[in-house]
Amino acid sequence: MKRLVIEDKEIMQIAIQQEIGRSEESRYEHRLHGVLLVGKGLDCYEVAELFGQHPTTVQRWVNTFNEKGFAGLYEGDRQGRPRSLNEKQWKRLGEDLRKSPRDFGYGQNLWDGKMMSHHLKRQYGVTLGVRQCQRIFHTMGFRLRKPRPVIAKADPIAQEALKKTAPTGKERKDRPLES
Repeated sequence: MKRLVIEDKEIMQIAIQQEIGRSEESRYEHRLHGVLLVGKGLDCYEVAELFGQHPTTVQRWVNTFNEKGFAGLYEGDRQGRPRSLNEKQWKRLGEDLRKSPRDFGYGQNLWDGKMMSHHLKRQYGVTLGVRQCQRIFHTMGFRLRKPRPVIAKADPIAQEALKKTAPTGKERKDRPLES
């Protein structure tokens, strides 16, 4: 029989691994096949190499299968790390974010990750990084608004001269070039 060849095999391997990760059923079957190969005599390192996994992951599949059978290969709920704020604090933080930071004595008008991190430390005694605070904004349904810089003591005539477009309904005369 002629040997089959897959074009762009590296890309196909990545695509197949991504497809396996898309559903609970395919991840279960992936683990099931890994345990089957170990049962057929391959060691965890060989299976891990074939499957693009870490050998410890394959060992965990086999140990879980030995302890719990087929049910052990199903993924349970992945809870992740618990929130740093309880439900009451979470709700209160949402209320805080609907107010201006100035209401809490801060010197800026808009919330950002750095300001929320400082606020959490001061009001709730919780230390979170700026990036985590940005994720909280997203989770709570807030979007980032960037403040527009305001030039102090700006000359309105000079500003008008710098504009590239004329005010609506007016034609712009050529601006004098400054030397």
